[in-house]
Amino acid sequence: MSENAAPLLSVENLKVHFAIRAGIFQRRIGEVKAVDGVSFSIGSGETLGLVGESGCGKSTTGLALMGLVRSTDGRIVMHGAEHVTQMGNVPRSHRRRMQIIFQDPFSSLNPRQKVRDIIRAPLDIHGVGSIEERRAEVAKLISLVGLRPDQADNFPHQFSGGQRQRIGIARALALKPDIIVCDEPVSALDVSVQAQILNLLADLQKELGLSYLFISHDLGVVEHVSHRVAVMYLGKIVETGPKKAIFSKPLHPYSGLLLRSAPSHDPHHRHKFSAVSDDIPSATRKPSGCAFHTRCPLATDICRQTEPKLERKADGQSVACHHR
Repeated sequence: MSENAAPLLSVENLKVHFAIRAGIFQRRIGEVKAVDGVSFSIGSGETLGLVGESGCGKSTTGLALMGLVRSTDGRIVMHGAEHVTQMGNVPRSHRRRMQIIFQDPFSSLNPRQKVRDIIRAPLDIHGVGSIEERRAEVAKLISLVGLRPDQADNFPHQFSGGQRQRIGIARALALKPDIIVCDEPVSALDVSVQAQILNLLADLQKELGLSYLFISHDLGVVEHVSHRVAVMYLGKIVETGPKKAIFSKPLHPYSGLLLRSAPSHDPHHRHKFSAVSDDIPSATRKPSGCAFHTRCPLATDICRQTEPKLERKADGQSVACHHR
């Protein structure tokens, strides 16, 4: 995204906290801070990769953007002030401009509906066009994602995993959105099929000018598809920046840990692991100060006492670390 260009999507201080309840009267005894003050932006035609360990809040962030989980606080703005959502209240117009591709192509499709009905559902719900126009649009979408016209009357169980994900992509495209949340869209697929789906998403981005929030734990995939990357740890973004900068010179110790943990295709290249604890803190009892200090080899007293802010550094990177 250009420095001076207005972002397509801006997320400001997004929080999603889940109450922990116990006892007969279900009294609140604590909370899980799944997303705890996340801010980022996505430009038109841009892909932002959101990475981190399982349980860090990546998918919850995507679901909150869609209004599929209720946000506790924060602001989501599309096209300046045109579409604003706050406290989980997502207007209908916002839903049309942002769609989602789910991780599991098996459970995200209704097994009792034919493909044409699954893809047409968003058009029916939002009352887009006449019956004939909807039928023509469904046929166009089926062809656009690489399926045959005669497969429109088939049920999901008659397709492979990759074909089911193509159906999910077609459904996401039905309302002509500006941005699509891709929630680990290839993690459940075979490697060869992953490449096909990634190529399809890239082609659609070029053809339709789409923007993506690409959520994944696979750093190789994120490096391939993203323009910028945001690294998430225990509900917070600890580093953001251009893809090349993040992958060549990560600033946050956690970003470096993630990159060193990724498997290498070069048998002569061995990662050198530093002494980092595998004891991941609980999201219900986050450490004081920097949440990563319990695992960080650079941690000092200030890390244990004061939470670092995300600050802009060289090469367009921003990092939340007292020692960077």
